[in-house]
Amino acid sequence: MQNPGYDGVTLRQIARRAGVDVALASYHFGKKLDLFQAVFERRAAFLNQARRDALHRCQAEAAEAGKAGPTLEQIIEAFLRPLELAQETGDTGWRHYLALIAYINNSPYWGPKMMSHLFDELVQEFIAALAKALPGARREDLYWCYHNLSGALTLTLAQTKRIDNLSGGLCRSADLQAAYDHMIPFVAAGFREVCASRR
Repeated sequence: MQNPGYDGVTLRQIARRAGVDVALASYHFGKKLDLFQAVFERRAAFLNQARRDALHRCQAEAAEAGKAGPTLEQIIEAFLRPLELAQETGDTGWRHYLALIAYINNSPYWGPKMMSHLFDELVQEFIAALAKALPGARREDLYWCYHNLSGALTLTLAQTKRIDNLSGGLCRSADLQAAYDHMIPFVAAGFREVCASRR
């Protein structure tokens, strides 16, 4: 079945698919927009905490080893691996949720309304860690590099199967470990190149 998107369904259709009365859905969530936001916010807190814990863990490990901080790769891995772990739980709710993140992050309408509200504080914490790992990097270069990371991540979360077709089956968008195993060093190299060449 083709995904009709936010504008293609009514609250009544959503309630029917969920097996509840539309009045009950309206009572608990209000309008369709409120339901949409509630669905999006539901797992965001868990995801943010998992990423923050991963970042704090690698920072603590670096401190215990007497290092100034974690490596670039460790910071990027702390940002990305919790997504992979969520996707690999077998919980279809996570697969749908992360596809929803990809949709919202790629939307000029929804992105500013929802992504900033839920994820900007966490992203700024990662930007600060990246700045420490790349002393002397210009702030704008860090944000542009993050922008490119976010784009690669969005495509990975969407699992469009574009890479499956392009590679003739050599690569699969559903192979999440391979996706993140390749993304981490690729993104780290991009950060180093851009931030070093523009000093």
